[in-house]
Amino acid sequence: MERKTFLWGMLGIVGLAAGGGTWFTSQPKFGQLPSGARLARIQASPHYVNGKFQCLEPVEVMAKDGNRLSAMLKFLTRDTKGLVPQQPMLSQKTGIASLPRNEDVLIWLGHSSYYMQLGGWRVLIDPVFSDYGSPVFFVNRAFPGSNVYTAADFPEIDLLAITHDHWDHLDYDTVMALRPKIHHIVCPLGVGEYFEQWGFDPAILHEEDWDTEIPLARDFSVHILPSQHFSGRFLTQNPTEWCAFAFTTPKRKVFCSGDGGYGAHFAAIGQRFGGFDLAIMENGQYNERWHKIHMLPPETAQAAADVGAQQVVASHNGKFALALHPWQEPCIEMAKFSKGKPYEWLTPMIGEKVLIGEKGQKFSRWWEKMA
Repeated sequence: MERKTFLWGMLGIVGLAAGGGTWFTSQPKFGQLPSGARLARIQASPHYVNGKFQCLEPVEVMAKDGNRLSAMLKFLTRDTKGLVPQQPMLSQKTGIASLPRNEDVLIWLGHSSYYMQLGGWRVLIDPVFSDYGSPVFFVNRAFPGSNVYTAADFPEIDLLAITHDHWDHLDYDTVMALRPKIHHIVCPLGVGEYFEQWGFDPAILHEEDWDTEIPLARDFSVHILPSQHFSGRFLTQNPTEWCAFAFTTPKRKVFCSGDGGYGAHFAAIGQRFGGFDLAIMENGQYNERWHKIHMLPPETAQAAADVGAQQVVASHNGKFALALHPWQEPCIEMAKFSKGKPYEWLTPMIGEKVLIGEKGQKFSRWWEKMA
């Protein structure tokens, strides 16, 4: 029944789009395309070519031997057995509001959402607390038990960092619930358009191109860095930029890959920053046909080594089934390909605290305890 609802719903959306269903796409959560001074600034970027952003090395989202329509039909008619856990996700909910501000910590919130404290700054990365990672209630449902945090669980947020505009990274309901608590927003070019439309003060927006440092304080900077991905919240392709981040203080450096495929940019970033205390690396929702824009596990392991990470946590899994691999597979494969690599692979469950830079922390292989 759920698959039929999903299929008919998707067909309905396609029909609305084809018939000009502007009432649907005019909802605030879709946002509008960049215009005016922001568009002029985008057009001046060397990464904006022929009306859209492109990667450092142009890549195809889908391999040439693949077909987007057939891939979508396969996704719509898939057997979800094994793609979704049979029981609620395991978690260990840390009381975030009670954490000492001077403690450098990282807490996985599911999928690509992270809370971090670094150098006294409270940071939220790509928070999604909604039950669906999509504009509709029947697509990309969150795994049971993966939403253990809400906006009410957080103190004042010094920095909201958004890697790109896809629904599983930029969630309207979540950011609107957090809005009164957010002091600064960092995002790549074009993404600031959404926040201005949603009523955020433009004065708190720091919206920059790749290879740009944003010094938010004397001892805290965010660097917007390249990634190999794509963007868009509906039909327009690559209207905004996507990115990775480096967060730096005098004592610590943390890398966040965002979404994206493997490329030479990882080694370049590692050389530029001299390695990182911790790297948050994409690992999940992959497929051979689109691995140019989502890394396969051996590529994730190599990318983590390329950036010079001392410790690694994996993201983009544990909440949504956006690909055809079993839900535990990213964890199983990352364990295999991390053997012999020059970093510690850390495996916190949702809500479990990671002490940034502390060696020898022990975490369970929680996915082995679930079906």
